[in-house]
Amino acid sequence: MIAIVDYGCGNLFSLTSSVNALGLDTCVTGDADKIRNADRIILPGVGAFEDAINKLRNSGLADVLIEEAKKGKPILGICLGMQLLFDKSYEYGEHQGLGLIKGEICPFNGDIDKSLKIPHMGWNKLKFVRNSSIFKYITEGDYMYFVHSYYGKNCKESLLAVSEYDVDVPAVVNYENIYGMQFHPEKSGEKGLLLLKAFSEI
Repeated sequence: MIAIVDYGCGNLFSLTSSVNALGLDTCVTGDADKIRNADRIILPGVGAFEDAINKLRNSGLADVLIEEAKKGKPILGICLGMQLLFDKSYEYGEHQGLGLIKGEICPFNGDIDKSLKIPHMGWNKLKFVRNSSIFKYITEGDYMYFVHSYYGKNCKESLLAVSEYDVDVPAVVNYENIYGMQFHPEKSGEKGLLLLKAFSEI
């Protein structure tokens, strides 16, 4: 069973619909015991980093996620959910993340050409950096749907794929049993569903 973490900052409907479309056993929950009993965990996220990490900590779910990560349970963070996995974020200040992926979340502003729009929004192709079983149903160059104003930096050791937006944007990261996708697989059509399928088989 896949637990989709409900902590008040997730795009739960489309993600749940996508997982259900794959015929996978899933539940949307903020219950710590259900998350502990799940085979895999998906951490979604939409909104501001500080608000999201505070909600995770105040609910006790941050500790649960860290505990389950240490046990080796596969965890997937999506969009802001991926960013929360990092050590820290510089979104409107400096905020500590879950520390499951080494690196920082930084603004595009100042790093990319001023002619480019922020947020980075729309379809962009993946360039593989390392081979991974998460890619077994897709191919390099497949397009995914992004919406974000901040991106991961100093995370070379966990990089699986990047997308180009004047800079190389970490698109898929992985450290041991922890995975992150900066784009929205649930909004990326068939290819996005295939990434979720691959995660369900890890």
